[in-house]
Formats: sequence, C-alpha cells, structure tokens
Amino acid sequence: MKRILLILAFLASALILTGQRVPEPKKHTLKPERLATLKSPYRSSKNFGKRIAVFGGSLSVNPESDAAKQQWANLLGAEVVTYGVGGAGFALEQGYTLQRQVDSAGVFDIYVLWASTNDYMGGKECGTWQDYTIFDNYDPAKLNTQCGGINYCIKTLLEKNPRAEIYFFTSLRFFNRDAGNNPFSNSPNATGKTFAEYIQGQKDCCAYYGIPVLDQFNLQGINRFNVSQYYMDDRLHMNEDGYRRIGAVQAAFLANGF
Repeated sequence: MKRILLILAFLASALILTGQRVPEPKKHTLKPERLATLKSPYRSSKNFGKRIAVFGGSLSVNPESDAAKQQWANLLGAEVVTYGVGGAGFALEQGYTLQRQVDSAGVFDIYVLWASTNDYMGGKECGTWQDYTIFDNYDPAKLNTQCGGINYCIKTLLEKNPRAEIYFFTSLRFFNRDAGNNPFSNSPNATGKTFAEYIQGQKDCCAYYGIPVLDQFNLQGINRFNVSQYYMDDRLHMNEDGYRRIGAVQAAFLANGF
C-alpha cells in the first residue's frame, strides 16, 4: 500500500506540474493465425500455446512492433498481450514505468520485460544488481534506478505467478548518437554511465535471478551500414522491416527460453 501511494503521489505531482495526462496501457492483444500456426516449426516447443504478456516502452508498443509480435503469436500459437507505454523505463519516475505496468497485469504463462532506452536517455541512475533486493532490505529508494526497477518487476511477477516463465529482452541499438550503437563508446549520459553499462546492468539483474536474456543489442544484426533499411528517420525506432528481422530471433528465443 505504501508503494502504491508513493506512485500515485508522484503521478499527481507530475500532472500538476506539466498539465499533461499520463498515458495508460492499452492492453493490445494479438492472436495466432490458425494456418500459420499449423506450419510452425515450434509446435513441440516448451512454450507453444502459452499466453504472453509484454511490458516496455515505445519499442514494445509502437504499431510497427506488431510485425514482430504477430510472428510470436503465429509461430508459438500464443496470445500476446502488450501493456507497454511510450516513454516508460524501469525506474519509478521514468514515464508510465514498467513497475506500474506489472502491477496492473493479470496472470500469464510468460512475462516479457522489454528494456527501452528511456532510463538511459532520461538520466535515471543505472544502479546495480543488488538494488531492491535482500542485500539492501528491499530499499524503496532504489526503485528509482534501472536495476531496482528490474528487480521489482521480477519479484512482483513471480509473486503473481510463481510458475511463470520470465524472459528479458535487452535494449536495442539506436543510431542518433554513437553511444547508442557502439559498445566501446566512452560517451556517458547525465549520470556518468554509458549505454553499454546500462545493458550490462540489465544482464546482471537477470543473472542474479536466473532469468533468461535475449541480448538484442548484439544479436539484432543492424549497424550503421544497414540501419536505413530497418529504422525510421529518427534512427531510434524500428520500422516494420526491423521488427520482422528481430521478430524471428525473438520467437526462437521464446519457444524454449534459450
């Protein structure tokens, strides 16, 4: 109850200061297409026929992302429900945070935490894998770091359904600055951390809890030579071709969790 009141108080103050309405999750649902499902090579996989919930920022919920998520639905015979909201990150004060998204979600077989660029771009602290864990006695102050938010989401989802599979998608590359796609860049954000350090933080949290990770930053296969084929003009958000490219990789990962 204390945490819920904290979130409501923050949102109320944000609305007063900005005069803007915070967008709500639309719970966008995709269902499998029967003929495509019958031809799926994953019919005998562990996760075929399961229900999947997706949480994230704009990269998880933009209309173009349906090109990827429909592939999941068809290849895995799955109903896919998206709770994502544009601008959201894991940190408590980063948009309609993933913490709020998982709070509002129902019980599913599979939960996908799709990391955005928003914590990094919004200057929220990266934190460490120990944030909001038994090691700091679940310190609520750590809920405003990326790592604290990730750990909160994992804990909350497993409390909803201890038998659920939780899978993590790392942040994708972005190309409107070198640090967004160069893993060797030394250019930090306002907190002094590089984008690569935020991605490593994501992996560290998942390693602690044994959560399978799809390293989208390294497996996406998109770079400065082919980015114009797969990204919109802002070089931050993918177009449908970009989602179709990564969607096949995501579906293969979701089939068995590796």
